[in-house]
Amino acid sequence: MVKVTAADVNKLRKATGAGMMDCKKALVEAEGDFDKAIEVLRKKGQKVAAKRADRDSSEGVAVAKVSDDKTQAVVFSLNCETDFVAKNDDFVALANQLADISLNFDTKEDFLAADFNGMTVADKLTEQTGVIGEKIEIGGFKKLVAGFIGSYVHGKKIAAVVGLSNKVDNAEQLAKELSMQVASMGATSLSYKGFDPAYVAAETEARIAAIEKENEELGRLGKTLKNVPQYISMQQLTPEVMAKAEADAKEQLKAEGKPEQIWDRILPGKMERFVSDNTTLDQEQCLLDQKFIMDEKKTVEDYVKSFGDVTVVDFKRVSLA
Repeated sequence: MVKVTAADVNKLRKATGAGMMDCKKALVEAEGDFDKAIEVLRKKGQKVAAKRADRDSSEGVAVAKVSDDKTQAVVFSLNCETDFVAKNDDFVALANQLADISLNFDTKEDFLAADFNGMTVADKLTEQTGVIGEKIEIGGFKKLVAGFIGSYVHGKKIAAVVGLSNKVDNAEQLAKELSMQVASMGATSLSYKGFDPAYVAAETEARIAAIEKENEELGRLGKTLKNVPQYISMQQLTPEVMAKAEADAKEQLKAEGKPEQIWDRILPGKMERFVSDNTTLDQEQCLLDQKFIMDEKKTVEDYVKSFGDVTVVDFKRVSLA
């Protein structure tokens, strides 16, 4: 039997992250050949991975990596099965090592096929599955290219990046705060203009039905009923809809006996309330239409405008939730 030294075992352990005994066994099986020992560990990982393929891997770490010139970024998650592994220093180190090469790739598939110290990223994950004993995989993987990019990672569980059209004064502050907004509020679209009309129509029908059902129970209990909106997105508030809403508001003011000469002071507030009540989808899912988390008197779009000649071009978000 080939003699395996402690130095050999330690070298293999540093290269793979495997335990000392696993490294020694692999070297013995490979008759001291370092590369063959790595292959032994990889095959062990394949067996473990096959057994754990149906396991839920909802724990892990979310990572944001931004290029030095702030024009490219990647967000991805390295997933595992338990919080215990997610907090392991070696697991976190692996995530950071993967982040270092992530900017070179546009898709998850290309990233998994990339070289990682002589093996593919996919093979490295398989190897680590054998080492750790849990399912290890890349969850979300998203690339962003823009004039200036900022990032934010919340508790290693949510990673977000936001791209601005160009660099302006305090662009770093703006991009970071917007990334915090994306991480916190979970926007799925930049603006209501990006919604598929069919999605908006279906969502409107579903939301109205849900509120009406809830109101049946509230009515049975003698409680105040919730307002049932006619619309849920600015996409639906056509000039015709807005004209009718204004006419209805004027009729209400007339019925209330309000002098016509003061309507101009009252109508803007009523129309603002109408828009707010009938754009709940935008406020929930559209970044620019959301209330800014640091000043809810402003929308995100209003806040961006305060920085001058700059716009938000896109954002990306991954989470372990």
